[in-house]
Amino acid sequence: MSTHRAFVEHTGPARLDRRTKNLVRRLKPDDVAIIEHTDLDRVSAEELLESGVRVVVNVASSQTGRFPNPGPLLLVRGGVRLIDAPGAELFDEVSEGELLTIRGASIFRNGTCLASGRALGAEELAAALADQRTRVTEALESFADNTMRYLREEGRFLAEGIDFPPLRTRFRDRHALVVARGPGHKRDLRIVRPYIRDFKPVLVGVDGGADALMEAGYKPDVIVGDMDSVSDRALRSGAELLIHAYHGGEAPGAARAERLGVTYVIVPATGISEDVALLLAYEKGAELIVAVGTHFNVIEFLERNRAGMSSTFLTRLKVGELLIDARGVSRLVSRQVGVWPLIAFTAAGLGAMAVAVLVSPDLRELISLLGTRVLELVGLR
Repeated sequence: MSTHRAFVEHTGPARLDRRTKNLVRRLKPDDVAIIEHTDLDRVSAEELLESGVRVVVNVASSQTGRFPNPGPLLLVRGGVRLIDAPGAELFDEVSEGELLTIRGASIFRNGTCLASGRALGAEELAAALADQRTRVTEALESFADNTMRYLREEGRFLAEGIDFPPLRTRFRDRHALVVARGPGHKRDLRIVRPYIRDFKPVLVGVDGGADALMEAGYKPDVIVGDMDSVSDRALRSGAELLIHAYHGGEAPGAARAERLGVTYVIVPATGISEDVALLLAYEKGAELIVAVGTHFNVIEFLERNRAGMSSTFLTRLKVGELLIDARGVSRLVSRQVGVWPLIAFTAAGLGAMAVAVLVSPDLRELISLLGTRVLELVGLR
C-alpha cells in the first residue's frame, strides 16, 4: 500500500466523471481519477478504495468543514493520494484516457503543468474531523429547522400517505428488503443471505441498489427511484418500475424508460427515493422491512446536504417498529461464536459416544448387528 511519503510520481490514463458513483465502475488501479465532488462522502470513498485506484484529483473541496465528514480521511488512510485542486479546469482540458503524470500535487501532460493543488494528509484530515465533530450542534440546529419547515410545507404526504398504484408484487404479510447504495451495503447483503433464503422477502432496489441486488445474485422485484444511477440491465430485468417524480411533477427517469421500452409508473412524492421505497413497503402491508444501505443516523443525514433528508427522518417515524437496519444484523453475526468451538464441541460429543460404545458390550453387539444388516442390504454380504 502506498503512502504520501513514498509517493514521488505516478503516470496513468485519465478517467473523468463529475458523478463519482459512475466513475468508480470503470476505474483501474493505474488510472488517475478526476472528480468534482464537494465533501467527498464515505460511500464514494469506499468505492474508490475498492477500485484500487492510487491517485484521485478533486476539482472541488473534498472536505469543506460543513459537517464531520470521514470520507477523505478514509481514502487517504487507505493509501490513496488525494489532491484537492478546486477550480482547476481539468474537465475542459483533459480527455478520457489521456496519459497524465502526477508529481507531488501537480498534474502534468506531456511535460506541461495543467494544474497544481494540495495533497491532503491523514493527520490534517483527522484533526479537521475532530474539530468538525465539536461543531456538529450547529448543523443539527439547521437540520431541525429544515425538518420543521418540511412538516409545515409537505407534512401532509406523511399524514395522508402516497397514492401508490396497484402492483403485481404482493407485499401483504411478507417481509420486504429495501436495498440502497449506502455505506456497507455490499457487506450487509452478504450478511443477510441466510435471511433472504429463509424468508424470501420482496426485493426492492432503490436506484443503484437494484444493481447491488443483481451483483449479489438476486433479481429485484421492484425498482424505485429517479433512475439516474441504475443500469439498463437492471431496468430490463423484469422488475416493476416506480419512477420517483420530484416536487412539481418532473420525472426525468421516464424519458430513459421510454427509450428502453420498459413499462413503468410515476409516483409523485417529496423527499428522496429511499423514503418512497420504505413507504411503499409500509403502505402495501409488509410485515417487516429490512433496510440495507439506507440512511439511519443524523451524521448520514447531514452529509447528504439535502432538504429532503428531513423527510427521511420523518419517514422513519411513520414506518416505526416495522423497520430494521441490516447493519445491526451485520454486527450481531460478526460477534457470534466462530465455527471452531462448535467443531470442538461436536468432536467431544463424538468422542464420548465412542468411549461409551467401547466400554459397553451390549452397545458393541448392537453396532455390529446394524453394520451386518447394512452390508446385507447393499449386497456386500
